Formats: sequence, C-alpha cells, structure tokens
Amino acid sequence: MSDPYLSVVVPCYNEEAVLEELIKRVTSALQDINISSYEIVLVDDGSGDETARLMRAAHTADPRVTGVFLSRNHGHQLALTAGLSVCRGARILIIDADLQDPPELLGPMLEKMDQGFDVVYGKRINRAGESIFKKASAKLFYRFFRKLVDLDMPLDTGDFRLMSRKALNVLLQMPEQHRFIRGMVSWIGFRQAALEYERAERFSGETKYPLKKMLLFAADAITGFSTIPLRLATWLGFLCALSSVPVAIYVLLGFMRGTTVQGWTSVMLIVLILGAIQLIVIGILGEYIGRLYMQSKQRPLFVIDEVLRDEADDTLAPPQTSPTSQVSSLR
Repeated sequence: MSDPYLSVVVPCYNEEAVLEELIKRVTSALQDINISSYEIVLVDDGSGDETARLMRAAHTADPRVTGVFLSRNHGHQLALTAGLSVCRGARILIIDADLQDPPELLGPMLEKMDQGFDVVYGKRINRAGESIFKKASAKLFYRFFRKLVDLDMPLDTGDFRLMSRKALNVLLQMPEQHRFIRGMVSWIGFRQAALEYERAERFSGETKYPLKKMLLFAADAITGFSTIPLRLATWLGFLCALSSVPVAIYVLLGFMRGTTVQGWTSVMLIVLILGAIQLIVIGILGEYIGRLYMQSKQRPLFVIDEVLRDEADDTLAPPQTSPTSQVSSLR
C-alpha cells in the first residue's frame, strides 16, 4: 500500500469520554475537504480506562484508524513522539484528544501549507473553559521563556500544528529524553506560519495537566533550551559580594572605634540568605546534571507494545529513522 497523504496523530491517556467524538469529528473534517488517503494514529499512553478497547473497536470499524499501544504511561510528549515515529503521511496533523483544538481547522491549515510553509501552527487568541490562573500563568510562561532562550518561539501556541514530512524527519532526529516539542519544532526552522483560532472548552473528561505537571513541563522547557539559569550562580555571587562591601566597611569602622558589634541577628539573617541562595543554585545545577544523567543512559524514549494497523499493510513496524523511534516487542 502507498503511504497516505495525511496522518492525524493523537496522544491519548484515559480519553474514553471523548475518543468516539474525536474520531467522528476528525473523519468528518477529512471528508469535508475530500481527503480519502489518510490515517488516524491514536496512541494509548498506558491508559487505565476503556481507551484501548475503544481504539481497537475504531480500527475494526475503519482500518484507516491505527492504534499504537505503549508499554506503560510515558507522558504526553513521549506518547506524541511515538505516534509521530509510526505515522507515514506526507503531511502530519498533531492534535490532542480533548477537542479543545478543532479538527475543522485542518482545511485552512492545508491551504496555508500549500503556500509553501512546512509548519502551520495554531495560535490561540482565546481559551474558553480555563481558569484565570491557568490563562495568566500560561501567558507569563511563554513570555518569560522567550526572554530566556535564543529562539523565536511564537507566543500562545501549543502542539496543535500541521507539519510537512521534511520538518517531521528533522524532529525525529532529535533524541532528547525531556521533550518540549513545540519548542523543538520552532528550533527546526523552515518556513512556519500561524493560524489564529479560539480554543474551545474541553469536550469531556478532566485535564491531564494539573499544576504539578505544568510546573515540570515548564522546567523541561527552560532547561532544554536555555543555560541562563546556570548563570544565576555567578549573578548571585556578584550580588552577594557587592552586598558584603558595606557590611565589611561597617565592621571595620566599628573595630577601629573600639565599639562592640552586637550583630547576632544580622549575622544569622545573612547566613540564612546565603544558605537559601546556595540551595537554589545547587537545585538548578541538579536539574541540568539530572538531564545529562538520563540522556547518557541512551535508553529508548518509549516502548511500543503493539501497533494495530490494517493487515494488508506491510509496514507494521514504525520507520527506524532516528533514536526516537526505537521500540521493542512489536506484534
């Protein structure tokens, strides 16, 4: 069988409440723009609900639905990477299962890509159904991130995007364990364009990014693209050195005058401040050293337990194009 024209890649984790509606809307969007050569690649990221069963049923109903089953929960970014390593389309749409990003934008995205762009990304102008805290924190993070990195990453964008096979092949050659895919795609370059849209409320279910995961995701993004936090130790060192000059002068003058410097409170305060700074710096160094340690193991980024694809297709195994597509026990 020839490779499809379009692949739609969807990472899924406990998405039983939305999966059927997702497939229905994606299929409808494809039919509306008269695309028959396509595949919908659903990646089960170790779900604990009925997601895997629904994926198998969807494949039985339509062989163009491909099921990728990971051996355990690897996290959203690695699950997405697994799906991207398996897909075969000349153009690839990345979309989350929660339907906050409308699949109906596929047509306008394809039209923009026909103008010569390799990446067309969705730019959110409004985010319905999300708390003020989440909107504000996301807005601040993306602007803070751009200040830290030497990367022209567009603001207010997620992973929702259409990519050419050329851009995807470069992405699959990047073997980072801690992945921030939207930043990695921006780093690749090529011609990229934005498509503005209003993000909808989640169709059903619960968000898979609570505050803890959001903070870890932000840490991965910053440490993966910037070394500025490492320079914090130098800056704090100079700051402390400058701050100590007036204290040293004060102590010296007191010694020359023969006065007793009481100073217990101020000494303890200085000790606490310096101790806190040292712990912060050690923590930052630990983040980078931990990334180096994990990367040095050179383990596969993910393990695919099974790829469920049409039996008439002779390409059951994902393409071995890069370290990111290492898998085991395909069956």
